[in-house]
Parts: sequence; C-alpha cells; structure tokens
Amino acid sequence: MASPSDFPCTHQGCNRTFKSQGGRTQHCNTHHRMLSPDSELDPSLDFTTKYHPKLNALPCNINGTFLPPSTQPPPCAAPNVTENKCWHPFEDRLAFDWAYYHFVELQSSACKIGKGLDLWLAERLKAGNDTPLPWSKADDMYETIDSIQEGDAPFITVELNYNGPLGDRPPKWVTQSYELCLRDSRRLLHNQLATTDFNNQFNPKPYRQFDSKGDRIWSNLMSGDWVWNEADTIAEDPRTHGSMLVPIVAGSDKTTVSVATGHQEYHPVYQSPGILTNTARRGHGNSVLPVAFLPIPKTNKREAKRPEFQRFARQLYHACLARIFEPLRAGMTVPEVVRCPDGHFRRAIYSLGPYIADYPEQVWLAGIVQGWCPKCEARPNNLDGNFNATRRRRHERTDLIIECFDPGTVWDYYGIRTDVVPFTHSFPRADIHVLLSPDLLHQLIKGTFKDHLVTWVNEYLYIRDGETRAMEIIHDIDRRISVVPLYAGLRRFSDGRNFEQWTGDDSKALMKVYVAAIAGHVPSEMVQAISTFMELCYIFRRNAITSSALSTAQDLLARFHTLRCIFITERVRTSISLPRQHALPHYIPSIALFGSPNGLCSSITESKHIKAVKEPWRRSSRFRALVQMLRTITRMEKLAALRRKFLQEQLLVGSTASTYLQPRNSDDEPPSNSANNEMDIDEGKDEVRDTHREFEEGFNDVGPEDGPQALSSVVLAARYERQYPKRLEKLAEYLNEPEFPLAFKTFLYTRKHPHRQVSNDVAVRIGFTGKIHVVHSAIARFYAPSDLCGAGGMYRQRIRCNPLWYGHSRRDTVFVVQDESQPGMQGMLIARVHLFFSFDDEDSQETVPCALVSWYLPASDDRDPDTGMWVVKPEGTRAYQPVQVIPLKSIARGAHLLPKYGVGFLPEFITHTNSLDEFDHYFINPYIDHHCHEFLSD
Repeated sequence: MASPSDFPCTHQGCNRTFKSQGGRTQHCNTHHRMLSPDSELDPSLDFTTKYHPKLNALPCNINGTFLPPSTQPPPCAAPNVTENKCWHPFEDRLAFDWAYYHFVELQSSACKIGKGLDLWLAERLKAGNDTPLPWSKADDMYETIDSIQEGDAPFITVELNYNGPLGDRPPKWVTQSYELCLRDSRRLLHNQLATTDFNNQFNPKPYRQFDSKGDRIWSNLMSGDWVWNEADTIAEDPRTHGSMLVPIVAGSDKTTVSVATGHQEYHPVYQSPGILTNTARRGHGNSVLPVAFLPIPKTNKREAKRPEFQRFARQLYHACLARIFEPLRAGMTVPEVVRCPDGHFRRAIYSLGPYIADYPEQVWLAGIVQGWCPKCEARPNNLDGNFNATRRRRHERTDLIIECFDPGTVWDYYGIRTDVVPFTHSFPRADIHVLLSPDLLHQLIKGTFKDHLVTWVNEYLYIRDGETRAMEIIHDIDRRISVVPLYAGLRRFSDGRNFEQWTGDDSKALMKVYVAAIAGHVPSEMVQAISTFMELCYIFRRNAITSSALSTAQDLLARFHTLRCIFITERVRTSISLPRQHALPHYIPSIALFGSPNGLCSSITESKHIKAVKEPWRRSSRFRALVQMLRTITRMEKLAALRRKFLQEQLLVGSTASTYLQPRNSDDEPPSNSANNEMDIDEGKDEVRDTHREFEEGFNDVGPEDGPQALSSVVLAARYERQYPKRLEKLAEYLNEPEFPLAFKTFLYTRKHPHRQVSNDVAVRIGFTGKIHVVHSAIARFYAPSDLCGAGGMYRQRIRCNPLWYGHSRRDTVFVVQDESQPGMQGMLIARVHLFFSFDDEDSQETVPCALVSWYLPASDDRDPDTGMWVVKPEGTRAYQPVQVIPLKSIARGAHLLPKYGVGFLPEFITHTNSLDEFDHYFINPYIDHHCHEFLSD
C-alpha cells in the first residue's frame, strides 16, 4: 500500500502538496523559480509615487484610535486546538475536505452526495469502525455549511409593487409583485476588505505615479484623478483625515442561462472594493461578488411599447439600485472602522465609484434616450462632430434642463428622459454620468472591431466585387487566418472567422491576425484604418498607461476618424455616428479619471456570470431556480471564506490522509534507507515526465507567473530528451544539420575570445568532447501586467522546438536582443529556433544553455505603411538557410510572424504547419499579446 506521505510547497502563499520530492522540485522550478543572474530588474520599471496627504489610510485599533507608526497588525484568533474546535462547525479536517470537495470542486448533486456518504459509511464498517458519519444525508451537510460564520452575507428578498394609478382594467404587470434579491452591501464589503488573499494587491491611499522619465502613469483605480479629487472633497471635513477612501466599483449586466428552456434571464449586480488592484479584480475569488439580482419586469409586446410600462421598468430599476447601496450611505460621510487585507484596522469612508456596464445598460443608468451618449450631449446624428465643444452631462445640468424645458424638448434636443431619476442622484458626491466607466469588451473589441470594422470590410467586398467574387475573397481571408503559424496561447481558427457564436475571446483572438489577412484584398486606406484602430485599442488595453501613451492615443484617434471615412467613400456607410465608436474620445479623459480601463471592463462581470449565475443555475431544479441559486452562492462563499481561514491558520498543510499520520521530522524527509531514496528519485522523474507530457499536449504554454517583478529570463525545460545522441557530430547527423558543428565551435571560440575575430580554421582549432543535452522547449518569463499575469505582474510563455508536434515539426520564432540601448526592433532581430540544448563548459564547469537558430533579416528600415508592422525576410534561400548558435540569455521572448500574403489567393497546400517555410516576407505581429505591443513600440 502506498504511503500517503506529503511534500508541501515551501513557497509562501502556495498550498500545493506533492507525493515526492521530485514532484515538489519540478513544481518549484516551474512556478517559483528564483531569478537567474541575467534577470536584473528593468530600470524603466522604477516609479516615483506621491500619496494623498490627508486621506492617507493610517492604521488604527478596533475603536478607531490611530496607532503609532510601524505598529504590527493585531493577530488573528488562534485555532482552539485544546478544545478540538478548530474545525468548527465541522468535526475534523476529513469532514471539511469531504464537504469542500463535493460541494465546491465536484459540485455534486444531493443524490450523489448521498451516494458518497453511503460509500464512506461502508468503508468505515468494513474497517470495523461503527462510529457514525458527520452526516447521514445531504441536507445534514448543507446545515453544517449554513452554520459557517465566516463570509456570511445572506440574501434577502424584498417585494416591490407598482404604486401608480391602476385604471379600470389594469394589465398584469401593474398588479403583480416584483422580487429584489439582495444582501447587505456593507456587510459584503467588509467581508471583501478583510480577505487576506489581497494583502499585496490593494492600494489603501490615493496616489499619483510617475516613471523614470517623469511621465504620469495611470494603472489602478487609486492612481486616477477621480479618486484624488474625491479625497480632496472629503478631506474638507477634518474628521476624515487619516481615513481610507474606499470607492465602491459596481457593475450589472443581463445574462441568459438557457435558450432551450425559454430564454431564462437574470440581472445580477456586482460589487468590488475600489482599493483592489486591476490584477486582483480581473482574477478569480471574492474581489467581485454578486450583491443583488434585479427584478426583470416582463409583459407582451404591445404592453412593452407603452410609455407607462417603460417608465415603470426604469423607475423600478433605479429604486432597486438605490436600495442595494443604501447600507453604505452612512459610511459616505462618517468614517467607520474596517479590517483590511493586511490585518490592520483602518477608518474607511465610502464613495460610489465607477460603474461597469455595456451601452444598453448605460442608457438605463443615465436615464437617457437610446442612441444618445450617456456622458455628453452630442446629437445622435453627429456624435463625433465636435467633441471638445460638446457639453458634458452632469446631474446639476440635467436638473436645470428639465426645470427649464417641456418634456418633449428635453427628449428631442437633449436626449434626457424626464420620467427617470438616476439612483446616484441621492448619494453624496455621486454622478452617474461621470462614474460610467469605459467598456473595452463591448465598445472596442466586440463593438468597433467585430461588429463594425470586420462587418464593413465584408460589405465593401460585396459592393465592389459582387456576391460570387466577394464570397471567394472572404473565403481566402478565412484561409489566411487559418494558416497563421502556431504560437503559445493563440487560438487557432481552423475555418477562419466563419462560425456562429462569437465570444469576447474569439474577437480578441481575431484581432491578433486580421490585419495581415485582409492586406492585398482591400484598399490601403481601409487596412490603415483598421491597423490604426488596433494601435489605439492596444494602448487602451494596457495595464499601465503613461501620459506619453495618452498623447499617442489622441493622435491615433484623430487619424482613425480621418481614415474610417474610406467606408463612406466606398458607399459602405452613409455616415458614421455610432454610440460605441463615439465612446472612443471619452477614453482619454476617463483613463485620467479612473486609471487603466482593463480593471473596469464588462468582461470582468461577464466572467463572473459563470460562477454567480450559470453554474448555480445548472445545480438548481429549474423550478423557482433563483432561490436555490442564491443559497448555492452563499454556501460557496462561506466554504471559500472558511478555507481561507484554515489556510491562514496552517490547518490545511499536506493532504487529508497525512493529517492522520504520526508527525515526521522537521523537513518532512523520508526514511534514510537507500530504497526509499531511490523510490523518491524515480517518482520525481515520473512526475517530471507527466508534467512534460501535459505540456506536450498543449496545456500551460502561457499563463500567469508567480514571483517578483523582473525584466525577462529564459530557461530551458527541466527534462532532457533521451533519444538524441550526446556527441556533437552524431547529433548533427541525427538532426540533418551539417553546419551545426561549425556553428557550435564558432560559438565556443567567441565565448572564450569575445574580442577576437573568428579565424577560418576554427573547426580545427576548437575541440569539444563533452556531452550535449537536447530539450524541446524553453520557458520565457517577463513583466507583462497588461496580460493575464501573476500578482507580481509576471507572465510565462513556452517556446517550442519540437520535431513532432501533433504529427508535424514545430519550430517557433523568437526575439533576439542585439543592442539593449536601442528601442523596439531597432535593437533586435528575429530568429527561428532549430534546437534548444545545453552543454557543460570544460573550463568554467558551468552548464551553458544555447539555441541553434536561423535568421529573419529586416526587409526595410521602416514599418509597412499599410499595416504598421515591421517586415522581415528569411536569410538565405528556401533550400539553404545558414544557422548560428546563440546563448539562451540573448532571447528576450517568443515572436509571432504573419505571412505577407500579397494580392493573390492562397495555395491549397499551405497550412499552419508549413506557413513559416513558404513565403518570402513576414510581418512581425505586434498584436499577439499586450507585452509584445509595448515591447515593439518605439
């Protein structure tokens, strides 16, 4: 019988456990590798920060008395081990882990939980143990979960009714009751603020940040001007000095859970503390939680068009929102003591902060007419006419307009509904027109790019070429998209962009490859318009945006507005006055107010729909599902909060089985006999092989990386490939790389004599008798806070060089640094990896990681005028390409090349597996990820 021995990860904050030392070592090498000597911090990442002088978040005690500087936070209550109540309300760890596993991880039904309890009881009886189980049925387990005090913020139901005139024969919507399901927003906020997982991911003080050049940087919400100005206003009351400003980030969005059962809709409202970083808000956990489910009034189509129903639906909407945030009102003027993620108590004062919503939701929130802008008074027929001269909407101005003009004039000339008062109107310092945040997903990615520009290109082709020819060209564009070379994390469109159900991720993936695919099929001005929009979009999607970048964005926006007129010239559009495109000019002042938009995007709330709506709905009986969903949400949050508490108290170290073993020695070392040692080594190798196989199947090629902030580092994969010869000449013959020995000896010579010119007889003068170890991939780590990164802003990417990847050879391309002093591509070259390997230097006795590469040379000193991308061409010919050995540390990260397709149709023999071999010129793709776009910027 295998021993349930455990080797927990020693990295702080990581709760993984392994069955062998080798498995733990492999995990640490992959996820917690220390910085290599070549991984120095980037000097450009040094920031100067100025904090607000009055609302400076001073720690205090639980009574609100400020503490002396450097006072440690009060300790959390220690587990009551002596009374055996440390697992309360569960009996022991086994009971908690069993409940968590079935309810959270497996999401088992009551029937399956009952079956599991029966099997558990049978195992006990078989072992001669007749002690009863903690529960006899699923309902007993649910009662235990419901008794958890941690994370408790239960939902309640409030009934609302129409209180206007009924008339003689009132329709059904007038007489029925509407249920608002909500929970105490103040209590929920306290739970979120006390989450220790956010210890290194919150900013308690408003701040202004500047880079090494003196440029202002906007990133998290607390770095924006709105928070600073809000703090200035609050600080006019001396009683608030030393407090912590906590903006309340809210968001709402309708979602449909099942088309088959009649378009069942739900309208959740989410809440997030504004002091959390963008990374924390985009991540999973309780940074964003549902605070309410709004009622959705429904009626027949005839009644839905009546002004009375429309007025009632909107008034109900705002009344519910006001009711949801009412518990926070008192804390908006008088500070109250809350516990923060770092364990300290602070005096918090609240403000309604940015509101996340798509355009239809913004129309309801702002109380405006459909087609108008919720942030300014630009007219619907000419939204972008004169942005700078257009008045911005404010509550005070709206009140004045309604007071001075009749409802018809207010509707026609100002786009304001007089029958709706926005819910923010009654809250201190809140104005919904200011608080509406930019929406990257629906305004830029799905809106301007997919729904507008991509659709317009296809319509242009139909207008210019007719249906038959246009369909042929569109098919060729799809073919071009489908044959782009593979790249870590890139979604491959095997059939082009011709599929039914678009998601936000589909649109983001298409953006990365679309410009190169249409070049040659549409006019240059059209390609320039889309590439200019892409540049603008990628600046807006950065996690940290400098004042220089905002200036560039302003110029790009003006250029895009000029270039998009090609669609009017070509008769695709008669005019361009669209609310989602009109939102683009508002991004620049909004970024200055609220920081980077990627921390306030509706993709955050849409991703929360899965855990907060869709999964709980699937677990329900479908009959009166909302009550069951709310119960499931509350139980999930309670179990998560209790698990965080147990982790903090070090009660969940190791596996469940190891808890019931006799304690080991301090370092969890196995017995020292040789057999066990050999077994551990073998198990470690097996785990390495399993991990390698997982990578070979395409998982974990990209993702967030734990660890401190660093510039970049590239390391070889941990496992050597055993099928390759170890000797130089034999390896060259095996690889069919006859120039490899000369390239390798040239590298050895330059390594030993860096200032000498390589002699012609280097192959004779340099000898090498050591072993060469081959690997199939390398891992690049770099600072990429705009992508899905770790807490320190680091991102991991796997670069592959594999002779057999899903039946075909795969050799990725990389950026190789030539001159670190030059910006962008001026200091780099593109190389294609033929081999990753390492050898032991006979002189220094160190292991030297290297790569055998061929080169792509710049085709021009300037970017392509249409696409805005750099163009490269392979060195040599298709039959012969010279190779060179380079040190692995000269590789900065992976590169993605897009073929320069030209004007003809794509031959059928070209696929994604050979497209890097069949073209004379390639674009360097700056849109493959956000880091690459910043990396290539001049």
